Amino acid sequence: MDLKFALRSLFKNPGFTLLAVAVMALGIGANTAVFSVVNSVLLKPLAYRDADRIVTLSSLWRKSGSHGQVSGPDYHDWHDQSTAFSAMAYYDNEETSVMIGSSAEYAAVALVSPEFFQVFSMEPAVGRLFSGEESKAGGAPAAVISHSYWLNRFGGNPRVLGQTVRMLDKNFPIVGVLSPGFRFPDKTDIWVPASTFPESVERSAHNYLVVGKLKPNVTLEQAQSQMTAIGTRLSQQYPASNKNKNVAVTRMRDEMVSNIQLTLYVLLGAVAVVLLISCANVANLLLAKATTRTREIAIRAAVGASRGRIIRQLIVESVLMSLGAAIVGLLLAVWGSAALVGLAPANIPRLAETSIDGWVLAFTLVVSVVASLLFGLAPALHASRVDLNDALKQGAARAVVGGGAGKLRGALVVAEIALSVVLLTGAGLLIRSFVALNNVALGYRPDHVLVMATSVPANDLKSAQRASRFYKELLPDLATLPGVTAVGATRTLPGHIGSNGSYWVDHFPTREQMGASGPGAVFSVVGPGTFAALGIPLRTGRDFSAADTYDAQFTAIVNEAFVRQSFPGQDPIGRVLYCGLDSMNGMRIIGVVGDVRQYGPSRPPVAEIYMPYEQHPEPSTALNVLVRTGNDPASLEETLRRKARAHSAEVPVKFTTLEESLSENVAAPRFRTLLLGSFAALAVCLAMAGVYGVMAYLVGQRSNEIGLRMALGASPSDVWRLVVKEGMVLTGAGLVVGLVGAFAATRLLQTMLFEVKTGDPVTYAAVAALLAIVAMIAAYVPARRASRVDPLIALRQE
Repeated sequence: MDLKFALRSLFKNPGFTLLAVAVMALGIGANTAVFSVVNSVLLKPLAYRDADRIVTLSSLWRKSGSHGQVSGPDYHDWHDQSTAFSAMAYYDNEETSVMIGSSAEYAAVALVSPEFFQVFSMEPAVGRLFSGEESKAGGAPAAVISHSYWLNRFGGNPRVLGQTVRMLDKNFPIVGVLSPGFRFPDKTDIWVPASTFPESVERSAHNYLVVGKLKPNVTLEQAQSQMTAIGTRLSQQYPASNKNKNVAVTRMRDEMVSNIQLTLYVLLGAVAVVLLISCANVANLLLAKATTRTREIAIRAAVGASRGRIIRQLIVESVLMSLGAAIVGLLLAVWGSAALVGLAPANIPRLAETSIDGWVLAFTLVVSVVASLLFGLAPALHASRVDLNDALKQGAARAVVGGGAGKLRGALVVAEIALSVVLLTGAGLLIRSFVALNNVALGYRPDHVLVMATSVPANDLKSAQRASRFYKELLPDLATLPGVTAVGATRTLPGHIGSNGSYWVDHFPTREQMGASGPGAVFSVVGPGTFAALGIPLRTGRDFSAADTYDAQFTAIVNEAFVRQSFPGQDPIGRVLYCGLDSMNGMRIIGVVGDVRQYGPSRPPVAEIYMPYEQHPEPSTALNVLVRTGNDPASLEETLRRKARAHSAEVPVKFTTLEESLSENVAAPRFRTLLLGSFAALAVCLAMAGVYGVMAYLVGQRSNEIGLRMALGASPSDVWRLVVKEGMVLTGAGLVVGLVGAFAATRLLQTMLFEVKTGDPVTYAAVAALLAIVAMIAAYVPARRASRVDPLIALRQE
């Protein structure tokens, strides 16, 4: 009976019902869309067997508390001395050149130790995994490929086993294809035994990442305790290299999402605020509707309906509206979640798994029911509290709800404004931070630079030196192209983390000095012309040249931050440096260049040592060729591709621009700024709709009073000011509450801000001014209507 009556009541007022459903659908849809991403990235278990037992192990630097990669000797001691793990393995991965037949292409390749696949309980879909002999040092080469690589590159041919892929200057026969879905780490295409290549024996060479699987009866805390004890023993046994480090054990899912977790929870909190504002808006609509239903409710009470029955009836109507809003909200969420995935940074793990699944549907249902109670309960309680004698005497148009309804409507508007202030302040801080991030001096010019990534096959020093000849011939050839103003090459692009470590000046370090933490710097391997291509100014000395070969005096160029750190007030030219990048040959400083922000716009420049690529070959010789042009960089892509192929058919290439590469550094700030700004704008629109609704309602209810005032001499401008003043009083109360709440809530954003404090007075003043202006506009139309009331008509109605 209640359900049928509720449906009839809603259909009798289709305009009101559609408006309420639309407002709620916005809040529910936004929450569902964001939750679908949060669920996929943060809450779903990893798609591996016993995923909660898979952990990462990393070097823990005691002084800084930071985690880092692991040396080979440390890994072997961890593996051999621990009993908490059923399997432990290390890996190293990169994109490199792969030859299949006569075709060269990029593929993601991972070098893995013997127990790697045991950690993930992986079985092959075709063929087998690595044998014991293949996993031993010096064993025969072998490769296992991903299911997607098998389908895309080999067409799913079951005869793929035995076919050969050539990479790192070796031939690897394919022995197996993994089950669908597994591509750890970083969308790997090909796995090969790490034992195929020599392992570093230095404990100071942190080259590997480590994963492990806890035994079924071992907790994370027990494993951490055991590994801490092992790390302490190693620091005592090898003080030169391990004095300041221990071991950190982290659940893999937590490690994967550590960089994005706070952002997603902030966004989820933001859409929850939007939902609360939606609920307040609908509650105001229901209070307004209750005014017109007072006589109906009084009649029902007079014929025997209890107050509980009336409340239940009104709550049923609210639930039906919220369920309708949930259906519309789900449709909005499907579109919204796709938009979120499209806008989100590409490096968010598991983002592709975002979907509207059972958990998301359950979340939507719960949100809808809770929302119906939030926006329906208070109006229902007020509507059921009627004076029968007074209500039955009045006409429907003049009936009023209990005296607290007006105060409740005002309180709801104040709450809407306060909540929107919190969101708008957070968005304002992020916007100011993002603007500062984009305007920061980078130290280089990213415009008009085409980046051609290349990878030359090599597996030892001799072949790496041969590979260097490819660049020695290619770079001068590209410099002759029309429109090209500078050509260079770098192993690591600005804004992307590369090699770093300690260095020593003027003398070869002792073993004790190598183990101690000394001054550090970024190590960058570049080619001649790189500074001109990047627009980095040469302050003093000379650039690298073709004469800086492996057989010549080793050379280096340092930046100004390095000079401030090691040679304050001195001339560094001619001084000799030693560092552990790949050899301990002394490098004579030949020049000083300007500082660049090596780790992205948000971090200041640090000391940097540039080294010529011919003097620092590596087994996987990969350089980013930089071509500065006065034309559109993309117009050179095919020309550069042909030039590279003419010099070697075994070198794959892929293109981007330096501006696109820089854009990756600000992808996460841009994502959260855009979304929080959008949610804040939506919240302000809803809050101002609430201001308008309350003022319009008050003008309608007080039209007789306004007519009387005007009959007694009040001018239209007096009436206009009266109405606007009441709207601004509500806005002022909301601003005060909201600014206090924002000051507390924005503390969560501290780590996301760049050169902006959470208490930034400019942002708070701008938010207050903006909301005051918007609120005045929202109150203007009802105030204008009030100022045009005809006193005679109003008094005649009285």
